[in-house]
This record gives sequence, structure tokens and C-alpha cells, in this order.
Amino acid sequence: MSSLWDDPIAQTVEPVEEIQAENKPSVKNEDSNQSETGLTGFEDIETGAERIQVDDKKIINCRADLNQLVPFKYDWAWSKYLSACNNHWMPQEVNMTADIALWKSNDGLTDDERMVIERNLGFFSTADSLVANNLVLAVYKHITNPECRQYLLRQAFEEAIHTHAYQYCIESLGMDESRLFNMYREIPSVATKAQWALPYTQSLGDINFKTGTPENDQRLLRDLIAFYVVFEGIFFYVGFTQILSMGRRNKMTGVAEQFQYILRDESMHMNFGIDVINQIKYENPHLWTDDFKKDMTKLVLEGVELETKYAYDTMPRGILGLNAPMFEQYLQYIANRRLTQIGLPEEFKNVQNPFPWMSEVLDLKKEKNFFETRVTEYQTGGALNW
Repeated sequence: MSSLWDDPIAQTVEPVEEIQAENKPSVKNEDSNQSETGLTGFEDIETGAERIQVDDKKIINCRADLNQLVPFKYDWAWSKYLSACNNHWMPQEVNMTADIALWKSNDGLTDDERMVIERNLGFFSTADSLVANNLVLAVYKHITNPECRQYLLRQAFEEAIHTHAYQYCIESLGMDESRLFNMYREIPSVATKAQWALPYTQSLGDINFKTGTPENDQRLLRDLIAFYVVFEGIFFYVGFTQILSMGRRNKMTGVAEQFQYILRDESMHMNFGIDVINQIKYENPHLWTDDFKKDMTKLVLEGVELETKYAYDTMPRGILGLNAPMFEQYLQYIANRRLTQIGLPEEFKNVQNPFPWMSEVLDLKKEKNFFETRVTEYQTGGALNW
């Protein structure tokens, strides 16, 4: 299998597990007329209950004890959890000295470059909080598989690290923190993406919402696609490309380095979400109707339209060897990949990637001078291969 980091767009999505054995739930629904809504993990302990079997497990609507991590059914979820743990990093480890000097200089950055930096820090500083809220307050309780929940807990922590990283950049550069953190309520191009995403969190966070019916299971599937495929898989890419492009030109290298780490995390988040989406589709094929597929294609295209507007708003004039029309093409290229990753046909014909260098930027395993920057293949000590 190709490396996760070979291409930030054409990432390998692991196949769903084709487990055909008969399901034998360890916790039974006493009223067969009720919907088979999933357990939460707060159920009373059933003394003397049979041990959990692999075939008892399901991504959604599982009736087996959710407090039992093993045996694993979805090895890809556990593998992603371990990979995420091996790649721990903290914002303060990144040297911001050069960035501070450049930001405070009178002629180091153009006004357009400054706007790009501020708008992206303003958007991302709250975007990852929205994602964390979605995970903790909405998604987690509806995903009824312990190994997947284990990854979600790690992802939630990483979203906290990302918010911390943006705050660290803003504070280090001496920016007006309250202005940047409030941009999602003041700047239209920043606000529209947050406004688009919020209803999907509110949908799953509804205290009266429960899975277990085709209608509600489709609603969950829709909201997962909205967040993993559109919000994390499309909405982040203009900003990441803009900042990483500055790093390539040896400008704002500390900010760019942190964005590089964050993009690596977000790529894994997106791939995990796509695996979950595809597993739900496999286990519940009745949800993937023609009408639903049309709705999901429309959802992705809405995301492309909003992110394209963001590109034009943040880059009214070409800078950094970039311009808004290039981003429009890039987003169409990304959208095609996202659609095919969840089993939908491409919508944009003959679109090429205008930023092939993004693959190299994302590859954190390349060698760097130890005395110029920290080792970018960030792994915990127990996982390092010297």
C-alpha cells in the first residue's frame, strides 16, 4: 500500500472490511418494534453476559458492549490511532524567531501577504474548535465501535493542539488576538464556511436525535460527509496551500512549519472519516440510494463553491506565484478525488493539479538540517527509528 503522505489529495483509503458472518448481538433489543438504535457505553453491566465476538461489532447501531475494546473488527481504525500517537508534536517546539522579525519589519511582507496570513489564522483558529465540538458533542456518541472511538478521542486532542498552534502563532507575532479569533463573525469570506458547517453539528447534537432508522442513519452519514469530506477535505486546502507556499519562499517559515504538521494530521483525520463513511455504506447498503448520492454530490459542489469564493476573497491579486483561478482549478481537482473516495463519479472533467509541489511539502520524512530546524519526522521517542 502506498504511503499516506505520498499525495495530499490522492490518499489511500483502506478498503472496508468484508465480514459476512452472522451478527450475534450480546445486548438484545427487547422490543423488536423499536428502532435498533446503538448503545452508548453507559448501559448497566450485564453480569454473566457472553463475551463479545468480532461479528457483534458495527460502526453504527451496535448492540454489543461498547466498553470492550477487543477483539478488533476494524484494524484500520486501530492502526490510524497508533500512527497518530506516534506523531505527537506541540506548537512551542517550532521556532518563531524569524517569523516575528519578518512580521515586524516594514518591508518584509506586502499588504496582500499580510492579509493572507491574517485571514487564514483567523479562519483556522476557530475552524478546528468547530471540528472538535462536532467530534465531542455530536459524532462520538453515534459511532458505536470502540476502536473507532479510540481514534476519535485522539483526533479531538489533535484538534485542540491545532487551535493551540494558531493561538501560538497569533500571540508570537503580536497580532490582535481578539480580532483574529472573532474573524469568523466579522469577515464574510471566513464566516460563510463556519456558517455552512455549523448546522451539521447542530443536527447530530440534537438531544432527540438517535440513529436506528433509515432516515436518521442517512442524516448521520450526510453529516459525516459534510465534516470529513467537505469541511476537512475541501475547506482547508486554499489556506494550507497559501501558507505553505510562503514557506517555500522562505517567508513565515515557523507558521508554515506548523501548518505542515497540521496538514499531516488533517490528512489522516480525513482518511479516517472516509473509511468510516465507506464502512457504514458497506454495512448499510440501503442508505446509499440514488437520490442520496445526488444530494451528497450537491453537498460537495457547495463546498467547492464556498472555498472558491474564499480563494478570490483572500487573494484578489496574484501573489506568491499563485492566483485565485489556479485555486479554482485546484479545488475542482480535489473535489474529483473526494467524490471518487466515497464512491461517486467525478464532476469536473480533465482537471489537473496545478500545485504538484504540495505532495513534497506534505512529506515530512525528507531530511532537513538539524541545526536549521527541528526534525520534521516528528515521532515519539519509543517509535523513532534511529
